Amino acid sequence: MIIFGTRRTVAQLAMVVLTCANCRRTAANAVLKAVTKFTLFFIPLFPVRTRYATQCTACGFHQWIEKGQAEQLRHVPAPWSGPAANGHAAPGQYPGAHG
Repeated sequence: MIIFGTRRTVAQLAMVVLTCANCRRTAANAVLKAVTKFTLFFIPLFPVRTRYATQCTACGFHQWIEKGQAEQLRHVPAPWSGPAANGHAAPGQYPGAHG
């Protein structure tokens, strides 16, 4: 008996701020890479399909995009990559923050 099938793995390439096509909110969107691999006896052997998508963090809607679009979005600097990128917010960075 031979057991074969496919397995999909999803990796996050980047987080970018976009306007969602579904909810129309400007929010962080994950740029994702989904790779489907052929498996034999539950061992992934080779990729049979690679797709790219964006997923809205506000509503969860995902949209398939081309590889070129994913590469462009991957190199867009994140809005939080400035001086406060070390995990500490700069004074006044968040609404209602006092500083």
